[in-house]
Amino acid sequence: MPLLMILRHAKSAWPDVPDRERPLSDRGRRHAPRAGRWLRDIGIIPDHVTCSTACRAYQTWQLVEGALRTSPPVTYDDRLYAADREDVLAVIRETADWVTRLLIIGHEPSMRDVTLHLAGNSGGELLEQVRTKFPTGALATLRIPSGWADLDEGCGTLVGFFTPRQGGVHP
Repeated sequence: MPLLMILRHAKSAWPDVPDRERPLSDRGRRHAPRAGRWLRDIGIIPDHVTCSTACRAYQTWQLVEGALRTSPPVTYDDRLYAADREDVLAVIRETADWVTRLLIIGHEPSMRDVTLHLAGNSGGELLEQVRTKFPTGALATLRIPSGWADLDEGCGTLVGFFTPRQGGVHP
């Protein structure tokens, strides 16, 4: 069964640069590897990564990748920058069938919106946490019962949620 991982980039800095070029803050650089360590510790390594082209998303991936201690193939997709839910779903639906563990790295509010859309009513307390707040560096994991092209509202099951400050829950 495919597993979708949805990661919001880590905390960014606010220097006087265009939004797309904003780097991670010191806190973001400290927090980003935590998501990678959590995935490694629970035994979930992505087959493929699709990442926003924004600097803060790219830097988040670099730090997560280092903590994973592996380098799955990565695609940088400009559609994930300033994306709405439908943009993100379109990117996911284009994922190759051989990918069984996909990591998407993007921005708010679309990361929460996609998670809630796909999870429907599954996930209990985890779903409430996602509804309440999807902070920077947060990572949701969803089991998807069919292929990527068949994504639809409520088709997934929210099975894990990680935040850099509180850690994560995954069966």
